[in-house]
Amino acid sequence: MSETLTIALSKGRIYKETMPLLAHAGIVPIDDPETSRKLILDTNHDDVKLVIIRATDVPTYVQYGAADVGVAGKDVLLEHGGEGLYEPLDLEIAKCRLMTAGPVGVKEPEGRLRIATKFVNCARRYYAEQGKQVEVIKLYGSMELAPLVGLADFIIDVVDTGNTLKANGLEPLEHIADISSRLVVNKASMKMKHARVKALIDKIAEAVENRR
Repeated sequence: MSETLTIALSKGRIYKETMPLLAHAGIVPIDDPETSRKLILDTNHDDVKLVIIRATDVPTYVQYGAADVGVAGKDVLLEHGGEGLYEPLDLEIAKCRLMTAGPVGVKEPEGRLRIATKFVNCARRYYAEQGKQVEVIKLYGSMELAPLVGLADFIIDVVDTGNTLKANGLEPLEHIADISSRLVVNKASMKMKHARVKALIDKIAEAVENRR
């Protein structure tokens, strides 16, 4: 196992909101992911690298040890299943809710429901717990379109302000989970690089506490 500490992050809101937490731990990237084409960013420490990947890939990179530590939304972790990961810290950033949504004022149809979502595992688990038979249709984006064109009865998606739903004649319905970004750690890294990983977790926990 190399001596480098690799941290997996995704671009956008999670990256921006994680930067102050890493800065508190003394880690500052030299490259800016918005302007750099590099996928592995150098930091002010020779032995700390940031890898910039898709949000949905963060748990996989950490699970298989390609990254020691990562930051992932709870929605992504619920969908992934969290195997091979420790989840020591809720960073309390990028908060939203995982919800079902459908056309305003429309009653639930009889028979088997069709649900469009990118959270296929979450959807199956949620409806199985209710004893409902559903057909889950996997989409990668623009969930709101599915009920409008008759592809699905309802959708499951993350809801922040609810404005996108409203703009498309939909409303949030059932609350499945509160979502925020979590720090995840590879189990082998936690053993092999314990002192460094533990120090990073403690520093980030301190930054989260300070921000409350």
